[in-house]
Order: sequence, then C-alpha cells, then structure tokens
Amino acid sequence: MRPDDASSATTSVDVVRWESGTAAAARPDAVAVEEPLEIRVETHPVVVTMRTPGHDDELAAGFLTTEGVVKGAASIAAIRPYPRNEAGNAIDVFLAPGVAVDLKRLARNVYASSSCGICGKAAIETIRLACAPAGIGPRILVATLESLPGKLRAVQSGFDATGGLHAAAIFAENGDLLVAREDVGRHNAVDKVIGRALLDGLVPLDRHVLLVSGRVSFEIVQKALAAGITFVAGVSAPSSLGVRFASETGQTLVGFLRANRFNVYAGPERIVG
Repeated sequence: MRPDDASSATTSVDVVRWESGTAAAARPDAVAVEEPLEIRVETHPVVVTMRTPGHDDELAAGFLTTEGVVKGAASIAAIRPYPRNEAGNAIDVFLAPGVAVDLKRLARNVYASSSCGICGKAAIETIRLACAPAGIGPRILVATLESLPGKLRAVQSGFDATGGLHAAAIFAENGDLLVAREDVGRHNAVDKVIGRALLDGLVPLDRHVLLVSGRVSFEIVQKALAAGITFVAGVSAPSSLGVRFASETGQTLVGFLRANRFNVYAGPERIVG
C-alpha cells in the first residue's frame, strides 16, 4: 500500500474563527492545496487539471488510461517533468514505439468532458465502443465490502488535516488495500490510483474494487470501466447517469456504503451473502 503524502496535500493559512458570536484571535489552520498541472503527451499539451500536488506521474498515467490512450505499463516509455516549465507544474508522457494517439481527438474529448459535454445517450454509446464490456469481475463478501470504508478512512491523513480532500482506493477481492490517494478533485484521486496500478502492471483491474469517498458520478464509473474495474463503490450517493452507465455496461455499483449497510444500484450478482 502506498498512502498519500499529506505534506504536499496541505498548507497552512491564518484564520479567524467565530463561535457563538465571538471571534477568536487569528491562528494557523490547514487547507487543501490546489494547483494546476499541465499534462503533455510527446511534448504536446493535452489538458490542464486543478489537482493536489504529489503523485503527478500517477495522475498522468491514470488520465491516459481512463481516456483510452494506454492499456498497460508497456505503453508508456517515460514520464518526466516538462523542462520548459519553470514552475514545475507540467509533466510529459512519452509513449512506447507503436502506441498511436490522435492528439487532436484526445484534446477535443478532454475539452468536451470539462465542459459537461459528455452527457446522455451519445456519451454512453461512445465509451462502450471505446472500452471492453465489464467482465465477470470479483465476488465480494458482504462483510468484506462493509469493511472497506473504514480501511480507506484510516489513511485519509489529508482529509483529517483539512476536511477538504476526496479520496479513492483500489482493493483486492479479499479486501486488502492496495493503493489509496487523496486529491481536491474526485476524478484526480481516481486517476491517481488507476495510474499507480497501471505503473505496477495491475491493469486491467478486473478482480478489484474501486472505492471513492464521495459521490459516484458517471465520470467515475466510466473511468473505472476504462481500467477494467467491474465493481465500483462509494460512501455517498451515485448519480442517475452513473447508475444507468453501470447497468448498461454490466458493472456493479454500490452507494451509501457504511460499516453495516449499503445500497446496490447495479450488478448485485457480485455480492455474496
């Protein structure tokens, strides 16, 4: 397991706290760090995302995985900082020989995603064509499933300090926590854990569970499918399009996952008990 680095996820600011109509003296408080990262492919700019610094190589690898550009660790030749960016907030991904990418199409897709242009029937049909359908997937015991939120919560050091970071984690079928990451963006946290799994040679993650600390949106379920994940769970609610996408692609979708209860919105056959 590789827990996130809270030192890069938080910073200190002075705040004045009011309570019961009275202001206390200013004192330091921790807040989540949010900074831009430009992801490039073969030196060509593709996207700028607002993220929590740290694990930028994983974020870039996961982003390209969930966009369908790379399928495994062998697809990536190198990931390194872009040398012409003095601020250090640009990263360049170099693909292995023979890995083709349409940079113009990729840039258009990313623009559409950030502009909420990937909603509805056309989006679902497009991503289903780009990704393999959900496989058999894992079979998870109820007791194992109910144990996952506590395991994720135990490594959310950035959230403990700030209350302002989302988290994502990938678990093995037996409930072992393999990787967890925190970020100001839900989608970034998911990309980071998928990117780590890709770099470790674990993609496709067809026998694993993705757990997110918040709402399970269409984008989260879509990213999971791109990495081969058939079982997605969240401690909060799913969106209507997230439920529809999971139902139509054959994924399992669990929401409101707590220590002793949860709702199953799609794919109940993968839950044992």
